[in-house]
Amino acid sequence: MSDLAVRAGVSTATVSRVLGGKPGVRQATRDAVLTAMEELGYARDRQPPTRAGVVAILVPELSNPAFPAFAEEIDTLLFSAGHPNVVLASGAAGTSEVQHLETLAELSIAGMVSVSGTPADTLASNEPYQRLISAGVPSVFINGYADNLQGAFFSCSDAEAVTSSVAHLRSLGHTRIGLAVGQPKYLPTQRKIAAFRSLGFTPEDVASTIYTAEGGQLAASRLLDSGHTALVCGSDIMALGAIREARARGLGVPRDVSVVGFDDSPLMAFTDPALTTVRQPVRAMCEAAVSALLGAMHGTALDHTEMLFHPDLVIRSSTGPAS
Repeated sequence: MSDLAVRAGVSTATVSRVLGGKPGVRQATRDAVLTAMEELGYARDRQPPTRAGVVAILVPELSNPAFPAFAEEIDTLLFSAGHPNVVLASGAAGTSEVQHLETLAELSIAGMVSVSGTPADTLASNEPYQRLISAGVPSVFINGYADNLQGAFFSCSDAEAVTSSVAHLRSLGHTRIGLAVGQPKYLPTQRKIAAFRSLGFTPEDVASTIYTAEGGQLAASRLLDSGHTALVCGSDIMALGAIREARARGLGVPRDVSVVGFDDSPLMAFTDPALTTVRQPVRAMCEAAVSALLGAMHGTALDHTEMLFHPDLVIRSSTGPAS
């Protein structure tokens, strides 16, 4: 394999994929490896055993219901296309994303889908993903974008999510509207803040914490202290934390404070009150991502332009007229 890699000018990992009949290798590269085999006098007596068709699905965690929704949809689409898959969840208490990627680099996977992974973190290194892609693994990314990765990118429009949320709250008479989001290093956070500020709000109207219920409660505390009567949250989980903070202060939702979430995670229609939220078009995003991945696994080049999807504002009981 080393001899073939040197002769063909490729990596040994690429040679392995060609010899194993794996998808995701350009035809010109495949031809170069086969030509090198002929020139060096190598021949294959049999095809090596493979696990062709296995796709890895990476998600940040499974405790946040937004991510299992993506994993389930991707799994259904891949399985119906004849490709089994494995779901790998990372988190602070378990295996990290980097550890998963290092493991995948040692396996013969057919493709990879990353949901809200490292490419969504502007301060993190994408080098583990670059190694997999360089080894010929077709990769698509949902809600994460990096121009140094040769993958395909599919994201929900954070700008449209914020704009529709603010328009709804303003139609209810709210003028003191605050934005509760995660850490500024995350690309979705940056995009939400930029869209929010473009609507005439100031830095004092933004509270950046973490994407958890506790983070939402802390952000709400800061914004309520400064007189805001309506909160746009970066996730449904943060929105639930914001509602908890309002109630801890003896405030009613939506009587005194209106709250808007983001994701429309399962069960948000059954919270008390039912949560007004921005729904990500999960199925449409997953269909586009899986379609691109399957095409790449059969030799079609990936388009690296990020595709943005339109979200929908779902109005429920957590928003009401300004008091």
